[in-house]
Amino acid sequence: MSAPRIAIHGATGKMGRAVIQAVLASGQASLGAAIDRVGNPEVGLDAGSLAGAPGTGVKVADRLAAALPQFDVLVDFSRPEGTLAALEVCRRSGKAMVVGTTGFTPEQKSLVESAGKDIPICMAANFSIGVNVCLKLLDLAARAFGDTVDVEIVEAHHRHKVDAPSGTALAMGEAVARALDRRLKDVAVYGREGHTGARERKTIGFATVRGGDVVGDHTVMFLGDGERVEIAHKASSRLNFAQGAVRAAAWLHGREPGFYSMADVLGLSARPGGGRED
Repeated sequence: MSAPRIAIHGATGKMGRAVIQAVLASGQASLGAAIDRVGNPEVGLDAGSLAGAPGTGVKVADRLAAALPQFDVLVDFSRPEGTLAALEVCRRSGKAMVVGTTGFTPEQKSLVESAGKDIPICMAANFSIGVNVCLKLLDLAARAFGDTVDVEIVEAHHRHKVDAPSGTALAMGEAVARALDRRLKDVAVYGREGHTGARERKTIGFATVRGGDVVGDHTVMFLGDGERVEIAHKASSRLNFAQGAVRAAAWLHGREPGFYSMADVLGLSARPGGGRED
């Protein structure tokens, strides 16, 4: 199968520009289109030049529907409302989609999952290979420790990040909760203040730090009596996320409709046939 032509939705953002760079350097795909919101002052600029690369001839556009003939897979790093609008366009036209947007409500996330009945979708809170290896390690550690430890998750990001905790921190919490046969929504604690009382063993705590230009730091602590195990990932560049998204797009091209995860792309899925486990 030929290399996929990739369109990038949210192309003028920090992640969008990194994905443009990753596509141009990958050898796995070509840049088909770059899309951003109506009214964005960078619409009309060359996508390559925008990302600090040589000019590509691909101009940033503001209408996804008009770009349909130019791409095979859409990579989306926008906002939830933009992602859902793009999802409907891709669903109607049979285009595959890689979703890296975070901050969805449970209802919005369900809409994305349901589209997997009609088109191939790969959705991940984080496309970094290192983060996805950490998710596998978290599952192993949680199953080994069971209910003998307390679990706390600390994440830090730049001052401009608008959602908290990060999608990656939540994915890490979900990995631990699933391994312990818990539901994250029942055991998550998102902040502590005042007289909180003793910690309940089955809770999973989250702490959020925002400031500076931190790309993304995540640490999961398994805190026992007499020992502590920490599984951490620290990102120094957005390019590793972008490279993972391009790898996912190349893997997704030509797949049957389904809702896939980055674990499927990397061969880390627990199910031989791929597809996300709930």
